[in-house]
Amino acid sequence: MTSPAPRPGLHHLELWTADLAAAEPAWDWLLTALGWSAERVEGWELGRIWRHPDGSYLVLEHSDDVRGDRADRRAPGMNHVALNAGDRATLDALRAEAPAHGWRELFADHYPHAGGEDHTAWYGEDPHGLEVELVATDSAD
Repeated sequence: MTSPAPRPGLHHLELWTADLAAAEPAWDWLLTALGWSAERVEGWELGRIWRHPDGSYLVLEHSDDVRGDRADRRAPGMNHVALNAGDRATLDALRAEAPAHGWRELFADHYPHAGGEDHTAWYGEDPHGLEVELVATDSAD
């Protein structure tokens, strides 16, 4: 008897933004570069969805219930989203292109080991302060 294929560990993640028009291009570039596919929901102008090949998805949404105009990763709640970036060459390429797509690099003076010597990653912040960590998982460095 064979075991069923493992399900993704994450079903979906919903991120709220104060300005969807400003945040969407940054997330669209990043997620599509990582192999996620954009999906439109007809009639829903306040949100966007990107689906990973494993079936999990990320939602970026504006709501009238959003308070403030920036995320605060140091406040209680979610600190950041960590995504697999593949190999180190892909990570380096994404790092080089990110500023042109609205991302501000965090911890640049410690790249690529801001998370520790045995961890290869790039950290960035979208136009509204949402932090992302891209992790190179296909090579040690």
